[in-house]
Amino acid sequence: MNTLLDLQKKLLPDLVEVLGQRYRILRFIRLMQPIGRRTLAGNLEMSERVLRSEVTFLKEQGLIEFAPTGMTLTDEGNNLLSQLEVVMKDVFQTRTMEEELKTRLGIKDVHIVPGDSDEYAWVQKEMGRTCVTLIKQRMAAENNVIAVTGGTSIAAVAEMLVPDSGLKETLFVPARGGLGEQVENQANTICATMARKAMGSYRLLHVPDQLSKEAYESLISEPSVQDILRLIQSATMVIHGIGEAEAMAIRRNSSSRVLGELKDKKAVAEAFGYYFNQSGEIIHKVLTIGLQLEDLEEIPCIIAVAGGASKAEAIEAYMKRRPNQTLVTDEGAARAILAKNEV
Repeated sequence: MNTLLDLQKKLLPDLVEVLGQRYRILRFIRLMQPIGRRTLAGNLEMSERVLRSEVTFLKEQGLIEFAPTGMTLTDEGNNLLSQLEVVMKDVFQTRTMEEELKTRLGIKDVHIVPGDSDEYAWVQKEMGRTCVTLIKQRMAAENNVIAVTGGTSIAAVAEMLVPDSGLKETLFVPARGGLGEQVENQANTICATMARKAMGSYRLLHVPDQLSKEAYESLISEPSVQDILRLIQSATMVIHGIGEAEAMAIRRNSSSRVLGELKDKKAVAEAFGYYFNQSGEIIHKVLTIGLQLEDLEEIPCIIAVAGGASKAEAIEAYMKRRPNQTLVTDEGAARAILAKNEV
């Protein structure tokens, strides 16, 4: 396959370019369907004239359908796109990048989607869709408990979930308390959304994300909190994001003292209420109820979802701490990490 692609790139470079363009069109329609031509052209940064020619061709091939509400993929289009994704990893050299990043970070598995979520919001949805595929592939045979954190990346995973009979018996739980941010990005909301879309069940954790010592000691002794905490710690899978340290501290309304400490100690990453420096060392921890780093040692499947070139440093720092995880990221973050390490 690689030899054939190399020959095509040299002898028929236009063929590979057209293939890539039509692949991007099909992929974006799948993410945003139904979608109008003007919106599609704007998001793909193509002229409407060029796009009109392309979608007309794809319609004639039976891959997409036109309707008053917009364009959608046909069943044949969905099947073709699934097969094409395997080929395009070689065309765009994504597979090589995945292997390089896996070696660089010393982690078990890496999945890279094209694009940079810092520039295009739809790339985050593509990461969400990839994560959903991994969830379905890696589910235990029974008694599945999936713990999820908050954040926009994990909200995108919830958005991409669709009803699935294999998920009906799954229990979704929040990995942590609320962050005090937009409700749609809180772990409780994402947990409930996932359960509804997957036709599973859920339990919620009604506590703040960070607590005073007195509040923590009071809440942790509550029977209802202990009950949900046992469920969270028994999770068979964890889906979580990775944040930039300063951005997460600000979202938590951290004190000026904490912000100063994070800056002085050069914090770059945050996950599960822990802040890490470039070496992956813990330099600050928020007192919170929910999953702790030590709890992850007993959980068989952990998937981190984070992308965008701006998060490259945070991803690399956190992964130095958690070598056995699976990472779902985008091309922007992957290229930034690899470029930094080449310098």
